[in-house]
Amino acid sequence: MSKKSSIAIALGGNAISKPGMRGGDNIPEQFYATRESMQHVADLVANGYEKILIVHGNGPQVGSAILRSELASGAVYPLPMDICVADTQGGMGYMIQQVLINCLREMQIKKPVVSLVTQVYVDAHDPAFDNPVKPIGMFYTRKRAKELMAAKRWSLKEDAGRGWRRVVASPNPIDVVEKESIKLLFDNKHIVIAAGGGGVPISRNRHDKFYGIEAVVDKDRSSALLATEVGADILLIMTGVEFAYINYQTPKQKALTNVKAAELKAYLEGGEFAIGSMRPKIEACLNFLEHGGKQAIITSIPKCLAALRGKTGTHVRP
Repeated sequence: MSKKSSIAIALGGNAISKPGMRGGDNIPEQFYATRESMQHVADLVANGYEKILIVHGNGPQVGSAILRSELASGAVYPLPMDICVADTQGGMGYMIQQVLINCLREMQIKKPVVSLVTQVYVDAHDPAFDNPVKPIGMFYTRKRAKELMAAKRWSLKEDAGRGWRRVVASPNPIDVVEKESIKLLFDNKHIVIAAGGGGVPISRNRHDKFYGIEAVVDKDRSSALLATEVGADILLIMTGVEFAYINYQTPKQKALTNVKAAELKAYLEGGEFAIGSMRPKIEACLNFLEHGGKQAIITSIPKCLAALRGKTGTHVRP
């Protein structure tokens, strides 16, 4: 079999918690949804893609973890956001690797799969802390959102027409602390699950020591950074739609198929993509290509293999 490109996959948290699920209350349903997603990743392996990195989202899950911690705060100590991100990294990484190993075994493919709790360095003075935009947790009605803002002092915003959602700071990832270990495993053809939820956000204090910080790093941006660090050929953003669109949800809606980075950047600067939805994915594609990536693809999870074969999806090249 001819050598295939190496791939870094950005996998949305909704690939594990389907829309309508409560993001942490029903683990059997999450295992079921994970299997649906991982079957498509296993198909990539079966078709000769040997070097795969997976960066998954955790928006629904970390929102539930934070809510669970707050509800239980009268009986046990509360958990800060960085610990909640680490906890969901571990739990979701376990789920993904177990399900993916089972899918591969059913295909009689023996391949190591490993997940790593990953720290991502951010600037504690990033302007993002003055304007929280990263959505986490469940969707709420406008009425319920107003109640939560008053009662819990959360920041909530309307999210791409889907309802109201809590938002937190989303600083840009600067470095991945465990990048050498991840690259070593990736180069040796282990399937690596890393920087889950965008990675545990950390910064440095005045003594140059790492410490956890209250934020959520966008998994698409972390996937672009980590894809560059490991030298992946392709950034594959697996999401809920088959294409990225311009003039989305208007009579002039148009799917983007093959597009140059400069053209896509012009669309971005023209305000085509929603901040809480497609915009981070577009920015990740552009960032990856600007730092030497060969190609970025945006498509739905079931269409990922067809997209890699050039039959569907939004393909972005330098």
